[in-house]
Amino acid sequence: MAEALLSSTTPSTPHTPGDDGSSWLRLIRSRRVGPTTFHRLVAEHGSARAALAALPAIARAAGVENYEPCPIEVVQHELAQARLAGARMLLHGQAGYPPALMDLPDAPPVLWARGDVALLGRRMVALVGARNASSLGLRMARRLAEGLGEAGFVIVSGLARGVDAQAHMAALATGTVAVQAGGVDVIYPEENAELAEQIIGQGCLLSEQPMGTVPQARHFPLRNRIVSGLVRAVVVVEAASRSGSLITARIALDQGRDVLAVPGHPFDARAAGCNMLIRDGAVLARSAADVIEAIGASVIPLRPSSAPHADDRPPLPGPVPPRLALSEVAALHGRILSRLGPSPVAEDQLIRDIALPAAQIAPELLALELDGKIIRQAGGLLSRTGDGPRM
Repeated sequence: MAEALLSSTTPSTPHTPGDDGSSWLRLIRSRRVGPTTFHRLVAEHGSARAALAALPAIARAAGVENYEPCPIEVVQHELAQARLAGARMLLHGQAGYPPALMDLPDAPPVLWARGDVALLGRRMVALVGARNASSLGLRMARRLAEGLGEAGFVIVSGLARGVDAQAHMAALATGTVAVQAGGVDVIYPEENAELAEQIIGQGCLLSEQPMGTVPQARHFPLRNRIVSGLVRAVVVVEAASRSGSLITARIALDQGRDVLAVPGHPFDARAAGCNMLIRDGAVLARSAADVIEAIGASVIPLRPSSAPHADDRPPLPGPVPPRLALSEVAALHGRILSRLGPSPVAEDQLIRDIALPAAQIAPELLALELDGKIIRQAGGLLSRTGDGPRM
């Protein structure tokens, strides 16, 4: 159960007068601390500094001996890299932090940004799709991005080749945000280096990963939750039946965002994922007008980021659910994993077996999935990967 104590993702701490953010970074970069864990630690201990001091004792209680938080030298190096890259640190709940992300229980406590951070406070729509998109798919991505941009929406995507790159290019003049799986100073793929420079000049690059991070496979689902979390709606332009774009769409649904999909020919494998989404209830998108119609009536102006709290406690995202202690989270993760194996189990059956409210279990399932411990399959089925804890 020790491996479940400090969950995966990325943590941070309360910003205090005279603190350059190093406390946030030390907590978020500490071993086995993730965003959800970060928010719980800060809520329980009152500040990031206090949480850092408590970490060794918490780890000991979970059976992890000789635990040490992230060394200050590591954080100082990251801050120096950020200064060289011209990156700005955005802290959860502070000025400049994207207000849309404040609704997420696993909101990144620290983000790095390069470019115009004012875009992060505007209405946004995500366009995602195939890296090997067809010419029709690329043309559709351009038209959607241009139309939505003219209507005042900032276009969000992941800087991948194909649909992502087309969407960014078409929205340069009206506003675009590229969320990266690696550090904001590491452009991936390299072929989009020139586009990335244009985005820095006219839009915004964003990432929760440490400076200098070269993206790995596990980083992309984490990136996708930020793409969908920033926006009011995710539009899937072209996607195969098993693709990262469908992961983004599913995460968007879990986050309460709208999902739309561009239909394609049944014989085209690149359209299979979009057609499946429409079959399962996604809104059909033929133009920017369809997107605006789908979300227009329910678009709520984003509230501005709140000012720092006088008591040094960063606000928690959205309506705060009943909070579990870290030991209870560890126990719940253990119960979930003990009921899963290589053979898929229906999610609703798992929830019935554990006999806890679905609203309490769902965030922990997402945390375990992002940590690579469980796999979500078609039809609401879950299975265990068998991976050990990530150190």
